[in-house]
Amino acid sequence: MIKVSKFGGSSVADAMQFEKVKRIIESDPSRQFVVVSATGKRFKDDNKVTDLLYLCHAHLKYGVSYENIFSLIEERYYAIQKDLKLKTDLQKEFAEIRSKMNRDMSIDYLVSRGEYLTGLLMAEYLGFDFADAASFIIFNYDGSINFEKTQSALEKILEEHTRLVVPGFYGVLPNGMVKVMSRGGSDITGAILANAINADVYENWTDVSGILVADPRIIENPRRIESITYNELRELSYMGANVLHEEAIFPVKEKNIPINIRNTNEPDNPGTMIMEDCSALDKKNPPHFITGISGRKNFTAFTINRSHMSNEIGIVRRVLQVFENYKISIENIPSGIDSFSVVVASEKVENCIYDLIADIKESVNPDSIKTYENLSLIAIVGRGMVYRPGISGKVFGELGKHDINIRTINQGSDEINIVVGVENKDFEKTIRVMYERFIG
Repeated sequence: MIKVSKFGGSSVADAMQFEKVKRIIESDPSRQFVVVSATGKRFKDDNKVTDLLYLCHAHLKYGVSYENIFSLIEERYYAIQKDLKLKTDLQKEFAEIRSKMNRDMSIDYLVSRGEYLTGLLMAEYLGFDFADAASFIIFNYDGSINFEKTQSALEKILEEHTRLVVPGFYGVLPNGMVKVMSRGGSDITGAILANAINADVYENWTDVSGILVADPRIIENPRRIESITYNELRELSYMGANVLHEEAIFPVKEKNIPINIRNTNEPDNPGTMIMEDCSALDKKNPPHFITGISGRKNFTAFTINRSHMSNEIGIVRRVLQVFENYKISIENIPSGIDSFSVVVASEKVENCIYDLIADIKESVNPDSIKTYENLSLIAIVGRGMVYRPGISGKVFGELGKHDINIRTINQGSDEINIVVGVENKDFEKTIRVMYERFIG
């Protein structure tokens, strides 16, 4: 068995966390490939190294001294080196970075140094080889990963190395320039590596013991999800659950590689297992019909009404074309017989809402257009819902019982999710009501 083990920023925040990582790796010989994020927060009001590097670049850009900020970064890594008695030549590494620090410095190169330096220290501490992500994570110019070139470059590395530490979050463009991924991109690096080496399991170590049924900031001590499908996770991630970068799902899903979300600070907890098909696990431990509840605030719904709309071809397409002309992505499209709603993020339309309405009127000549602002979308997700008739009715009845007004309703044809739109003021209340009625 081969496992790829990715450790997030909190898992590598200081020497004590490094020691936890080492115990985890040494407890299982199949953990042969390790991906690390940049050093994260040690305590609540601490700084993430990546944030400090972004701040350094801003200072460079505007000609302000970055010295105090960069010194904080140096101190973090020197402290880890000293506490663990490591010999990595950090002085040389920092001198290399400083030699390139000017107003024209690549922001991608600078902010990638957090992962790079963490990777160097972790490789020495574990006794693993270090493989710079820039040596095999190859991007196309459009920002997508070139899996063929990545696979080929990695195969050459694996001819000489069997246990590797890889820094996450970045790779290179065809011209050799460093390119970073979106924040949280180390998750993606781990998934790409798992895909390329055909790993048996991709472990994602963080500071929570798996994925929780609901946001712990809203629900006190919510249950842990023991197993979840890729599709369920995609639904929850899109609607706000952010334990794992949503783009990290695709590389492992392609090869049906399970993802195991684990807690570095509680390594004996089995966490959450994410799989293409959970049926084998479900037979041993049947899942709750609701897997998770998540949501996001601040949406605007445009509701278009027109008599006999269902008999007219192309009306929805023409309305969506209006939004496309403004380069506004669509979040949800609940529909009825003579009406449908287009739900979008409020921030995307706040400066053009009246122009949009005018263009929709010109395009489809509706009987009326109404807009509803300050909406929240909440997704109730569960693979077990398909086997439980009447779930939608129970959800709506429970919300009505608690005087929560439902503005929009949408349910996927695969019946793994129900999305309701409520007013922002009812966001937390809706999640509590759903949790207490169906989970707690």
